[in-house]
Amino acid sequence: MKQISGTLLLLCLFSVLFSGCGSKESNPAGEGGSHSGGRLLGVSFQTMNNPFFVELSAGLKEIIESRGDRLVVLDGQFNSLKQKNDCSDLLMQGAAGIFLNPVNWEGITGTLVQARQQGIPVIVVDAPVRDDSLVLCQVSSDNIEAGRLAARALAEKVPEAKVVILHLSVNKACIDRVAGFQEEMAKHPGMTLLDIQEGKGTIEGARPVMRDLLARYPELNAVFPINDPSALGAISAIESAGKLGQVTVVTVDGSQEAIAAIRAGKLLSSSAQYPREIGRVSALKMYEHLEGGTVEKEVKIPVALVTRENVDSFDRAAAPEIHQ
Repeated sequence: MKQISGTLLLLCLFSVLFSGCGSKESNPAGEGGSHSGGRLLGVSFQTMNNPFFVELSAGLKEIIESRGDRLVVLDGQFNSLKQKNDCSDLLMQGAAGIFLNPVNWEGITGTLVQARQQGIPVIVVDAPVRDDSLVLCQVSSDNIEAGRLAARALAEKVPEAKVVILHLSVNKACIDRVAGFQEEMAKHPGMTLLDIQEGKGTIEGARPVMRDLLARYPELNAVFPINDPSALGAISAIESAGKLGQVTVVTVDGSQEAIAAIRAGKLLSSSAQYPREIGRVSALKMYEHLEGGTVEKEVKIPVALVTRENVDSFDRAAAPEIHQ
């Protein structure tokens, strides 16, 4: 009886071991970046705690799953080391291609070199990388124009604006937004830049920074957070300080949360992006390459200003004309 039980135990152990080795979780890519359901592709986002990236991921999936392939979505959690490790896992699994939204536009270079050495194409989505020679293509919004639009909206509403900027300076998309904002601001001599601080790109990161800025600059009457989550954090701090209506907020993204804030009169404008279109175009470019075609190095997706005047007619799902 003991011998039979021991044999059964061994059989169970072997069954678990072999089923584990053949599972999709252990080796989702299989040979040549494919598995029983088609090829494996992966995307690593700087964060998934932002509706923008949820929409971008949906755009990628729409195209990839229509081709019978599979997309693994990874959350970098604003941690560059975690993102590097996540990408290394995809490379080890032999992914057919990787989409990358970098946490740190310079710090990701080593991962890009590794992908190049293994012959795995990388398409950068939304936020560029420092060395674009290491990637197949970069698909992003026109972030400089997004910053310009925000500054124009602010100048029209508050010509004598005393402005602070909530930045995310490790992210090239945000660097471009701030550059565009400052470029346009320079055309309006009545506007003054008081300070630039790191808002971390999140509600939680922006709130205490905005609270501190309000205390340090009593004359502050405008703020440019670089994305919608930062703007929502700034608005929360402004409300808590009893200064709602005294500090004008302009931002970039055009998320549903921002639309609601515009309707409520808490946000003047958001330079809207089209993340689902960024995802769709990125996936199509990857397939063009995998099928032997030539892919352009950079694709810019236009942006549009959303304000109280046009908020009811704004359609984020509408695909804009692409500038290549």
